[in-house]
Amino acid sequence: MEKAIGFALLTISPLKEKEVYNKLHEISEVTEVYPLFGEYDILLKIEAGDIDSIGDIVIHKIRVIQGVTDTKTLISTRSLTG
Repeated sequence: MEKAIGFALLTISPLKEKEVYNKLHEISEVTEVYPLFGEYDILLKIEAGDIDSIGDIVIHKIRVIQGVTDTKTLISTRSLTG
Protein backbone atom coordinates (compact mmCIF):
# COMPACT_ATOMS: atom_id res chain seq x y z
CA MET A 1 0.00 0.00 0.00
CA GLU A 2 1.34 3.41 -0.97
CA LYS A 3 1.70 6.06 1.66
CA ALA A 4 0.05 9.45 1.45
CA ILE A 5 2.58 12.24 1.08
CA GLY A 6 2.18 15.80 2.24
CA PHE A 7 4.37 18.85 2.53
CA ALA A 8 4.06 21.58 5.12
CA LEU A 9 5.41 25.09 5.07
CA LEU A 10 6.00 26.43 8.57
CA THR A 11 6.36 29.91 9.97
CA ILE A 12 8.47 29.96 13.12
CA SER A 13 8.85 32.55 15.87
CA PRO A 14 12.13 34.47 15.66
CA LEU A 15 15.04 32.66 17.34
CA LYS A 16 13.05 29.39 17.64
CA GLU A 17 14.05 27.94 14.25
CA LYS A 18 16.74 25.57 15.49
CA GLU A 19 14.60 24.30 18.38
CA VAL A 20 11.64 23.60 16.07
CA TYR A 21 13.93 22.03 13.45
CA ASN A 22 15.27 19.60 16.05
CA LYS A 23 11.77 18.74 17.37
CA LEU A 24 10.53 17.99 13.85
CA HIS A 25 13.21 15.31 13.49
CA GLU A 26 11.63 13.50 16.46
CA ILE A 27 8.35 12.95 14.56
CA SER A 28 8.62 9.60 12.75
CA GLU A 29 6.23 10.60 9.94
CA VAL A 30 8.33 13.65 9.08
CA THR A 31 10.82 12.25 6.59
CA GLU A 32 12.55 15.42 5.38
CA VAL A 33 13.09 18.86 6.91
CA TYR A 34 14.56 21.87 5.09
CA PRO A 35 15.27 25.34 6.48
CA LEU A 36 14.16 28.13 4.12
CA PHE A 37 14.73 31.82 3.53
CA GLY A 38 11.71 33.83 2.54
CA GLU A 39 8.04 33.85 3.46
CA TYR A 40 8.29 30.49 5.26
CA ASP A 41 11.01 29.23 7.59
CA ILE A 42 10.83 25.43 7.22
CA LEU A 43 9.60 23.00 4.55
CA LEU A 44 8.95 19.43 5.57
CA LYS A 45 7.78 16.21 3.98
CA ILE A 46 5.28 14.00 5.80
CA GLU A 47 4.53 10.37 4.96
CA ALA A 48 1.48 8.68 6.48
CA GLY A 49 -1.09 5.98 5.78
CA ASP A 50 -3.71 8.35 4.36
CA ILE A 51 -4.57 12.00 3.87
CA ASP A 52 -6.52 12.22 7.15
CA SER A 53 -3.45 11.01 9.03
CA ILE A 54 -1.37 13.79 7.49
CA GLY A 55 -3.88 16.32 8.84
CA ASP A 56 -3.76 14.72 12.28
CA ILE A 57 0.05 14.84 12.30
CA VAL A 58 0.07 18.53 11.38
CA ILE A 59 -2.56 19.42 13.98
CA HIS A 60 -1.49 17.20 16.87
CA LYS A 61 2.28 16.83 16.42
CA ILE A 62 3.55 19.86 14.49
CA ARG A 63 1.33 22.82 15.40
CA VAL A 64 1.78 22.05 19.10
CA ILE A 65 5.55 22.60 18.94
CA GLN A 66 6.41 25.81 20.75
CA GLY A 67 7.61 28.32 18.18
CA VAL A 68 5.42 27.15 15.28
CA THR A 69 3.16 30.11 14.54
CA ASP A 70 1.59 29.10 11.21
CA THR A 71 1.41 26.12 8.86
CA LYS A 72 0.37 25.61 5.26
CA THR A 73 -0.17 21.97 4.29
CA LEU A 74 -0.01 20.64 0.74
CA ILE A 75 -1.11 17.12 -0.17
CA SER A 76 0.68 15.31 -2.99
CA THR A 77 -1.16 13.48 -5.75
CA ARG A 78 0.01 10.53 -7.80
CA SER A 79 -2.45 11.19 -10.64
CA LEU A 80 0.31 12.49 -12.94
CA THR A 81 2.50 9.42 -12.50
CA GLY A 82 0.18 6.68 -13.59
